[in-house]
Amino acid sequence: MNRICKFLELEMFSSTKGLVFIALVLFLLNNIAWGKIYNRRFVLREVPYTRLCNTKNILTINGQFPGPTLYVHRGDTLDVDFYNDADHNVTLHWHGVEQPGNPWTDGPEYITQCPVQPGTSFKYTIVLSIEVGTLWWHAHSDWTRATVYGAIIVYPELGSTYPFPKPLDNVPILLGSWWKRDVMEVLQDTLKYGGAPNISDAHTINGQPGDLYPCSKKVLNIYFPVLKINSRHVRVGLLVEQGKTYLLRIVSAEMNVELFFSIAGHQLTLAGRDGAYVKPFTTDILMIAPGQTMDVLLKADQPHGNYYMAARAYASAVGVEFDNTTTTAIIQYHKPNHVPPLSSSSPLFPSLPDYNDTQLAINFTRRIKSLVSTDHPMHVPLTVDKRMLITISVNTLPCVNNSCEGPRGTRLSASLNNISFVKPSIDILSAYYSSINGVFDSNFPSKPPVKFNYTADTFPTDFLTAKLGTKVKVLDFNSSVEITFQGTNLLAGEHHPIHLHGYSFYVVGLGFGNFDKKKDPLTYNFVDPPKLNTVGVPKNGWATIRFKADNPGVWLMHCHLERHSSWGMDTVFIVKNGGSPLVKVRPRPSYMPRC
Repeated sequence: MNRICKFLELEMFSSTKGLVFIALVLFLLNNIAWGKIYNRRFVLREVPYTRLCNTKNILTINGQFPGPTLYVHRGDTLDVDFYNDADHNVTLHWHGVEQPGNPWTDGPEYITQCPVQPGTSFKYTIVLSIEVGTLWWHAHSDWTRATVYGAIIVYPELGSTYPFPKPLDNVPILLGSWWKRDVMEVLQDTLKYGGAPNISDAHTINGQPGDLYPCSKKVLNIYFPVLKINSRHVRVGLLVEQGKTYLLRIVSAEMNVELFFSIAGHQLTLAGRDGAYVKPFTTDILMIAPGQTMDVLLKADQPHGNYYMAARAYASAVGVEFDNTTTTAIIQYHKPNHVPPLSSSSPLFPSLPDYNDTQLAINFTRRIKSLVSTDHPMHVPLTVDKRMLITISVNTLPCVNNSCEGPRGTRLSASLNNISFVKPSIDILSAYYSSINGVFDSNFPSKPPVKFNYTADTFPTDFLTAKLGTKVKVLDFNSSVEITFQGTNLLAGEHHPIHLHGYSFYVVGLGFGNFDKKKDPLTYNFVDPPKLNTVGVPKNGWATIRFKADNPGVWLMHCHLERHSSWGMDTVFIVKNGGSPLVKVRPRPSYMPRC
């Protein structure tokens, strides 16, 4: 806040344009961190972990899997000193943190920085502004995020409180994937042979598969206490007191699968999504996609006993193999200062939907609305300066002698507006601000190259082939942007979680089928649309978002299904600087990693 006061003092004497002055003040109030500055140290190293009767070395931060939870208040700043003590190039991304004016430490490899090489270090400055609730951090190089991830818990700023009764405790729930193989070998085989990647062998809750998997009863969890059945068996569980309320900080760090999540015998109250509060509503099923976060209130209002929390796949694509296993943890009721031994009988198990229950998934999503109040205002743009229609497709590329493992010997690919993104050899951010030519093209199309029935059952074979390119879209500072994402049924229609770095946006509409530019905008919600950073585009459907391009920098947008991103379902927005030094990208740090 002192930074804002200092700015106001200077502007009082230097600014002669009142409207410009007011606009800059509003930008600062909404975008500049005003809290404390904290320092953390992250060391990347390989350590052995045992799951599913198999031990392998995995990448970790500080030896922990999942990694450390970061606790901050709204408006704080984190300086994370990162040292790479492993054998892989890695970057870190702070998912959902808007990083106003600071794309240099947003993290995606070859977009805003070159990777941190083994034996080197890099300082990440994470600038929190308006975010509150649950966010997360993860590696952003190849598939290293499979084990390198953790939660960010953003408490309300000091002196304020939650818009709901204060819970007894905050409980991180991180949903993830586990392969018996080295996950980097899985990716390498996928890219080498051109087919679909091997599916994961398990889903996890806080790094543990749960006791429905082999060799998974003797477990220790960094978030849950150990619950003894007898001298030989131990289960993972969450201890709760009857009548108390707990705030579950749920993160989907899953790699390639969306999940249904439920707790036996309990209603869940969704109170936040992607670092913003929502109008609370109760449900017995959550649908959460990779990249998304949820703040969920759990009231321990059931009889004393043991109850499973469980998660398994929501798999919308027909004919696409997926991990159909179920991960679990146990909720155990206890009295204060007394933990009874866990009964040897099975805990109550929740009823989970069918794997392909798209209607339930979309009905849940449609219930999410912004909490609009004096303390939590809404700023959805009501007019549009830049309108885009972006198709989302799984495609193919030719392969020599039809020797790949994709359809008809082709190589699997993916695209946005039929452009399959190719990472450059140096980062786009440095190339843009240093005026280095030949790194990217600024002609990413605002609409598909060909208009067709996007959700048809059959297509001409030439529609399947994407074009390779490193294409970006340049946006004027402070322009109002509307993007309609249109899912296609090329190869296989699927639900896609699309994440935009550097921004939260309002989801003003979604539906099934082909977007109708005359009829569908009549259904837009401008009253309380959810404010998200990762939007789920329905299978063979569409979703429309709006945002104000008021954060200058270079920002990646991609599908958070890792196989799709690896195949090229990515693009980049370059948002120009504003007119004042206060709304320009910070100077390039001198210690940026070299390529």
